[in-house]
Amino acid sequence: MLKPRILLADDHRMVAEGVRGLLEPEYQLVGIVEDGRALLEAVDRLRPDAVVADISMPLLNGIEAVRQIKKRHKSMVIVFLTMHMDVQYAASAFEAGASGYVLKHSASSELLTALHCGLKGKTYITPMLAGELLQYQRDKPSVPQEAFTQLTTRQREVLQLIAEGFSVKESAAILGISTRTVEFHKYTMIESLGFKSSAELIRFAVQHAKGVSRSGVRLSCSVDPSSSRS
Repeated sequence: MLKPRILLADDHRMVAEGVRGLLEPEYQLVGIVEDGRALLEAVDRLRPDAVVADISMPLLNGIEAVRQIKKRHKSMVIVFLTMHMDVQYAASAFEAGASGYVLKHSASSELLTALHCGLKGKTYITPMLAGELLQYQRDKPSVPQEAFTQLTTRQREVLQLIAEGFSVKESAAILGISTRTVEFHKYTMIESLGFKSSAELIRFAVQHAKGVSRSGVRLSCSVDPSSSRS
């Protein structure tokens, strides 16, 4: 019996090798890529049965990569394996078309369960976030799509870095500005977009920050936890 073919996307090589060891008894690992652009190319070329991807990756963040993959390969099974415990990231992952959301520090069996569910047409959300995600979906703020276009170029650059998971200090170093300036832009965006916290801005960033230029460099189901057990 042929094993399902899996493509892995993670820019941390040690993590990727650990996941390889976990998957290979049950799956055929057809490739490992380290950035979002390479993920898009590899999916088109290798046509795997499922993808295991991180969110924070160079060149194109995982959630935006998944949006683009699902446009071309609607039935592709994608499971996120990430360090992000923030429910906004999980909500954005499923809105983009993911089948599963697993935390890197969860039990390794969760990733296998998420893949089993995805390949059976079901969804899986780590139990650590399931209840919080349902509540978030009930209460999530509504922001007009055009709100992103109203931001300044510098605000969009800061927003892209937030979407990629960079800290304020790291964002300041990348953009060549002070940490106070980054904090000012964050505060200004929270106020102008009508958010109540940085967490809401993070979710907006992941949803809307797509390939914003930084010094010439291009960056970048409805969830039913009750169905997350096969």
